[in-house]
Amino acid sequence: MSSVNWLEEVLKRKDDFISDLQGLLRIKSVLDEENAKEDAPLGQGLKDALQYMLDLGEKDGFTSKNVGNLAGHVEMGEGKELVGILGHVDVVPEGDGWSIDPYGGEVKDGKIYARGSSDDKGPTIAAYYGMKIVDELGLPLSKRVRLIIGTDEESDWRCVDHYFKHEEMPTTGFVPDADFPIIFAEKGISDYDLVQPFQEGKSNAKYEMVSFQSGRRYNMVPDYAKVHLKVDEADTAEIQNYLAYLKEMKFEGDANFVDSELVLTLVGKSAHGAEPRNGKNAGTFLAEYLKTLDLDDAGVKYVDTVSEFHEKSRGEVFGIEYADEESGELTINVGVMSFSKKEGGRIGLNMRYPVTFDIGEGKKKIEATIEEKGLQLENFTDSKPTYVKKDDPLIKTLQKVYEEQTGEKADLLAIGGGTYSRALDKGVAFGAMFPGREDVMHQKDEYAIIEDLFKASAIYAQAIYELAK
Repeated sequence: MSSVNWLEEVLKRKDDFISDLQGLLRIKSVLDEENAKEDAPLGQGLKDALQYMLDLGEKDGFTSKNVGNLAGHVEMGEGKELVGILGHVDVVPEGDGWSIDPYGGEVKDGKIYARGSSDDKGPTIAAYYGMKIVDELGLPLSKRVRLIIGTDEESDWRCVDHYFKHEEMPTTGFVPDADFPIIFAEKGISDYDLVQPFQEGKSNAKYEMVSFQSGRRYNMVPDYAKVHLKVDEADTAEIQNYLAYLKEMKFEGDANFVDSELVLTLVGKSAHGAEPRNGKNAGTFLAEYLKTLDLDDAGVKYVDTVSEFHEKSRGEVFGIEYADEESGELTINVGVMSFSKKEGGRIGLNMRYPVTFDIGEGKKKIEATIEEKGLQLENFTDSKPTYVKKDDPLIKTLQKVYEEQTGEKADLLAIGGGTYSRALDKGVAFGAMFPGREDVMHQKDEYAIIEDLFKASAIYAQAIYELAK
């Protein structure tokens, strides 16, 4: 069926495409466990976004299935083998500093703005329209095609864990949640907490650290940090010192005395935790300043621990720097920082390690390092790396499709990000961000270029046909 002009087919449906995407973007589908219910285990917004996609599939004549309000699928075709496409409708929190409604789906200057527009609602709709086009053209298929929709990709993957306990594993597949051309290798991902136990006693320091807070997610560079310092006597010179630090470092922020406490805030720059160097970590920058103050013992210990990671994202703190040819360097993001004088401190780290790294030995070195500092390791999780051999038929098919649709060489990539491809027995990440485009995932004013979404949808349509024909 090389005679099909796949992009032309997408453009015939462009108004419906945008309308359907806007409907999805306008659902605030952020993890909300505080308000979870039995029929909405991760919050109402996530349930609504999942149901939106299932309803869309029903309307367009696909078979749809809700699997425990955690995941679901829409399916077409017949056959024993199953081609799987895994997308997700959950988004990270919108964060601060947007200049546009983060859940508005506003179209402006060829872009559509909203949290999730590029990660991963836009690409998921692009893949859905790829299915829809193949179906509406009545092309003969020998396999089933299933778009699997998850709701917890940005957190703990409870969606796909639950889904694959109850539903079959695809024979092969791809994930529209990363970069083009093709990502054949993904680093392992490990989250863990460094815990500073509560300690009694108070030194004669000028400031007692009451609380420190920065970050919402392990996989995001924090863009905001706040500290409360108890002080016996207000000193306006300290406010001026801090404001001078902000000015020197070119950060927004504030300093005030509130009820015998000095409250300092700092606004950094968020970025995806897979590459901490793309952001400015508000928590570590604030800790750097706090090191200059006369703090109590517990405060000093916590601030020193946080600041050790300041602008060090390659495992240097633990002596586990590592890189390989397949997937690049090990990285560590300081994603969540919290301290309370009543409870102690906690630092949540997100580590991305190369496919040939020995995670067992790495963990031993981490434990040895923090034991010397009187810290504890808690909540250690490990999602193993994944990769598909370069000569696999899946890789060869997707390379052919990408090159035919773009006229560009389909190079194979390795990333530090974790996509649903690691949930598949055999799968790769395939788009939807094109080479050279700005990566605005997890950032304020996130957007997707509409022309790119259409182009991605054409690629997905042909890929679905080639894999399932």
